[in-house]
Amino acid sequence: MSIPTQMSLAGFIASDADLHFTTAGAEYVRLRVGVEQWRKEPVDGSLTKLDPTFHDMVAFESTARELHARFRKGDSFVASGYVHEYEVERDGGSVVKEEFVARKIGHNVNKTAYEVQRRRLAPDASSPATKPADPAIGF
Repeated sequence: MSIPTQMSLAGFIASDADLHFTTAGAEYVRLRVGVEQWRKEPVDGSLTKLDPTFHDMVAFESTARELHARFRKGDSFVASGYVHEYEVERDGGSVVKEEFVARKIGHNVNKTAYEVQRRRLAPDASSPATKPADPAIGF
């Protein structure tokens, strides 16, 4: 069986993420993101930092709520999702645009200092975690 994969995007939040609602009442966030660009120099193999590129990103429902609540302009992120192409009427013609649709998003651990606060799940009566602790072991 093959490993299920999705497209990913790593970058930084370039604009405020404003929460909006569709006509059906679903939440969504639309924002601009930046992606750092580097060029490997052929002579010595060193890297030269180039200007970042900027792109549109959108997220829906729970991903939109979390993005709006937890991310600020300048935050580094890693997102998984897909690229959506669509047409826009402009100056009497149509232009094809694209946006990254983020299904999941998190802060980039290589560029962000943070603490993890894990949620505790309610124990299941049949789970070994609900058995009393062994006093000889100490937990």
